[in-house]
Amino acid sequence: MRLRFLRAQAFLDMVTLIVSMLVASMISFDTLFPWQFEPQIWSLLMIMVAGLAGAEWVGSRLLMGGPLRPGYGRAVAVTLMVLGATALALIATRVYFSRSFIGWTMACFVLGAVIHRAWLRSRPWTEAMVLITGEQALVDDLRDAPHAEVLSVVDPATEDRLEPLEPGVVLGVDLKAALSGRMAQYVSSCTLAGLDVRPISQIYEAHTGRMPIVALAEGWELSTPVLRTAPYLPGKRLFDILAVLVTAPITLVMAGVTAAVTRLSSPGPVIFCQVRVGRGGSHFTQYKFRSMWHEPDQQEASFTSRDDVRVVPVARTIRRFRLDELPQLWNVLKGDLSLVGPRPEQVDFVERFDRTIPFYSQRHLVRPGCTGWAQVNHGYADGEAGTVDKLTYDLFYIRHMSPWLDLEILGRSFWTVLSGFGAR
Repeated sequence: MRLRFLRAQAFLDMVTLIVSMLVASMISFDTLFPWQFEPQIWSLLMIMVAGLAGAEWVGSRLLMGGPLRPGYGRAVAVTLMVLGATALALIATRVYFSRSFIGWTMACFVLGAVIHRAWLRSRPWTEAMVLITGEQALVDDLRDAPHAEVLSVVDPATEDRLEPLEPGVVLGVDLKAALSGRMAQYVSSCTLAGLDVRPISQIYEAHTGRMPIVALAEGWELSTPVLRTAPYLPGKRLFDILAVLVTAPITLVMAGVTAAVTRLSSPGPVIFCQVRVGRGGSHFTQYKFRSMWHEPDQQEASFTSRDDVRVVPVARTIRRFRLDELPQLWNVLKGDLSLVGPRPEQVDFVERFDRTIPFYSQRHLVRPGCTGWAQVNHGYADGEAGTVDKLTYDLFYIRHMSPWLDLEILGRSFWTVLSGFGAR
């Protein structure tokens, strides 16, 4: 299934690139067949096609084990890789090229790639499955997932005879459950028959975008993927710095206006400082524009809710558009934060949750972020139960961290900032 998905995505991207080239040719050369007038353009066309093939191959390597989801971030990442590969090839070969043609091709390609991914994501498809597990919470979440059709749930300890799977049905097996002799033989028979047998944790991740905490055994299941993505981390850090510096002219103006509004709206300091827990459990000071009434005697850590009565009325608009978080860009430059990662938590909460929530400390394997997978999917956590739910998203991000997932999170966060709506 994964191979079919990757092939289909690569085929659609290639068709999109070819169509984009035709559109760009009409705009730049007033013809669909520019090689009639400029034969050397064939070299440029082949370079761009080869660049896309290379980008798809790199993407397939990095996507192994990740969710089967047509991601918008991957569309942007593929576009940037094609553009970068084309630029390097042109510098090396010095063949004929047209800036207008390349620019229009890339603009049309990224638009088309996003459109066909949006179409794929909106299609009413489902994946039928039979689950062997005793974890009712996982089953309930999969029943609620829009593309999962749970046909039946089987007790791992049953000795009853089971019918062969229908074609196209996935068998999800809980690897932590103790299987009876008959059940173990059934799973083995399905595997030998070439049927689609997968760990239930893998199915759960693909359909919910969450990591099932009950499926974790030791914790190295998360630290090992982090080691595999280590080569990406320097590039991620460089991207964070460049993104903050490039957008500085805009964010500094927005920060100045927000600071003035904060100063005039209520008494107290403009900047709110709080110690948070970062990568590896280290502590750092996080900066935000103050959006709550200044209470110097309030020392106890507390959850923030969407309609928190402590928020200054004017600051509700500031919080709605996330303007109160602009000072965190300084934390990004310092290296305390990344643009994308699990949100840093207060020290008191971390000490408490480390004792009460299994694998909570694993979220500190990576640098925390200004926004994250949990923020764009879940929103506020107003207690320990909500914290557990957000942790499943954070652990999913840690396991599947990649350039495309980061770009998708940034895109969804950017839309939230523009519209003022969305998860937090």
